[in-house]
Amino acid sequence: MDFDQERVRRSARGDGPRPQRDAGRAEPRAGASAQAREEPTGQAASPSAPLSRGVVLLFAAAAGLSVANIYFAQPLLDAMARDFSISPASIGIVVTLTQIGYAAGLVLIVPLGDRLDRRRLIVGQGLLSALGLTAVALAPTAAFLLAGMVAVGLFAVVVQVLVAYAASLAAPAERGQVVGRVTSGVVLGILFARFVAGLLADLGGWRLVYLVSAVVTLLVAGLLWRILPRHAAPSGAPSYPRLLRSLVTLFAEEPVLRLRAMFALLIFASFSVLWTALVLPLGAPPLSLSHTQIGLFGLAGVAGALAAGRAGQLADRGHAQRTTGVALALMLAAWLPIALLGTSLYLLILGVVVLDFAVQAVHVTNQSLIFAVRPAARSRLVAGYMVFYSIGSAAGSIASTMTYAAAGWPGVCALGAAISAAALAVFAATRHLPQAAGRAAEARGGAVS
Repeated sequence: MDFDQERVRRSARGDGPRPQRDAGRAEPRAGASAQAREEPTGQAASPSAPLSRGVVLLFAAAAGLSVANIYFAQPLLDAMARDFSISPASIGIVVTLTQIGYAAGLVLIVPLGDRLDRRRLIVGQGLLSALGLTAVALAPTAAFLLAGMVAVGLFAVVVQVLVAYAASLAAPAERGQVVGRVTSGVVLGILFARFVAGLLADLGGWRLVYLVSAVVTLLVAGLLWRILPRHAAPSGAPSYPRLLRSLVTLFAEEPVLRLRAMFALLIFASFSVLWTALVLPLGAPPLSLSHTQIGLFGLAGVAGALAAGRAGQLADRGHAQRTTGVALALMLAAWLPIALLGTSLYLLILGVVVLDFAVQAVHVTNQSLIFAVRPAARSRLVAGYMVFYSIGSAAGSIASTMTYAAAGWPGVCALGAAISAAALAVFAATRHLPQAAGRAAEARGGAVS
């Protein structure tokens, strides 16, 4: 581990051997703006040797712990609603405001990863996140609760800085695999968050969840400060205003980013429709499950998330389109057993596993493709992409609880299936478009689907 850590540090400083140019990187186009073509020097170079499992595991664990903070609320919504006298139809606003804070952080904070020392940026966000979590735990009124949730979402975007940093350190031939493993940590954090939140809530109430998380987040921040390689601020990086403007330029110039961002919006809207509303029928009669029991359904999705980790490897081999199409079809099909919740909890579990597998597979494939587009702008690429994730998650959350109040669980399932069908329709209409990762795989000798 010491040798690997030193090798990663040399890579972060740019001292190691320079890798060959990414095959999937887009060439500067005539007429492109100077700010879009400008790529800062001094960025971490990809190491010539593969990243060790230990380093990748560190990135995955830190990312999973960070993203869990914005998902603890989902199995606790009924308890929060009771404490603050919020109606069941409106309680989805807790998740929605968290996602709004997350979207703001994606635009305002994550692009700084292309300009600042990523180690300091990551640790600083961890400390501020702990403060936000403490504010939620001690919130005396609904207004304080909602403000605290916005802060939690704002600083949870550290996970995207971690993903972009891991992608920068990975060799081009293993980038999809590394992104897949780190993103698997993210999804596992999302799913384990529900179980841990339910367990702690049953032991000491929902506020205990956020107090424990604040302490753990501080500990993780200290560990990251000690372990992460130093990353010198890149020389010649654009100013902060130009970084923000370049987000728009990247969307204008990169069709792969536009398409994959649309997929992110739709798949995470469908994902959020399921997980935001699921606590309502499971916690109500005749099932009346405890928070711990409801959290166990999150563990069911772990199997699907782990299985989907191979999606990054398939993208590396040029099978991104095929993986996307199959996964979107499975996401639509998953809503049938999910709709049978009142008939069998085993069918619900099956649907949860399939849906989580499908969402994770598309998400990993999306990131593998966009990271190949413009390596020096990875933090901005992931920021732009994940804004659409947040929009989808926020819209899905509030639409889910409102639909449940109006039409019950069948209405929620119809909403989720409609969103999934829309994603599949977008894929069918655009599958002829070229994919950057497909060109990269072809240059490496891989088949292109």
